Amino acid sequence: MKFGVVVFPGSNCDADCHYAAGNVTGQEVRYVWHEERDLSDLDCVIVPGGFSYGDYLRCGAVARFSPVMEAVVTHAAEGKYVVGICNGFQVLTEAGLLPGALYRNDHLQFVCQPQHLRVEAIDTPFTHFYKPAQVVEFPIAHGEGRYYADPDTLAALEANGQVIFRYCTPAGESTAEANPNGSLNNIAGICNETRNVLGLMPHPERRCDRLVGGTDGKKLFKGIVESMMVRAISMGHR
Repeated sequence: MKFGVVVFPGSNCDADCHYAAGNVTGQEVRYVWHEERDLSDLDCVIVPGGFSYGDYLRCGAVARFSPVMEAVVTHAAEGKYVVGICNGFQVLTEAGLLPGALYRNDHLQFVCQPQHLRVEAIDTPFTHFYKPAQVVEFPIAHGEGRYYADPDTLAALEANGQVIFRYCTPAGESTAEANPNGSLNNIAGICNETRNVLGLMPHPERRCDRLVGGTDGKKLFKGIVESMMVRAISMGHR
């Protein structure tokens, strides 16, 4: 199984994702430069956090037109896995791989802190190692993480079970006080309708080792590996 970590000018979480995908899971992983167009050797593509192209215009708006994103769209259409973390989530919404948008935090300040999340759905390749409604802690570090979607889109996301992570208290309560950025419905992460593309603002790659504060993110990456293996077997590959 093989991961790819996209590197844009301005990416700054690519090494963290490379470590989580490779060292933590024991799988092969390579960096993917933003000008690449062939991702056929990869099973899962990670679009990491940072400030792609300096986040000029708005977050993810320039990265959306990079050559590699055409390949990422094709990769997702083939049923392979895509994960966008923080700025990567912003890029995926700009590219149309996920609905909605990420706006400036409602308090207009950058926020960097550990954050509790409730796992809302475990029937995805990314979350099936978690328990329903399990509370996990991932760090957040963003200035434009307020999730927004129009009422119809928001209703569809909720009805289809596409909200995967929700900001919450340590006790698992989804309250206004637990919402760090004003996201609608306390949404921290969503998936697409076919459930092979995940976007989330918190950083699971920063919670894969006890030396950096905990291992709650480890199950996400290990879940991806198992799902990739099952998919490969079902397609007749080794």
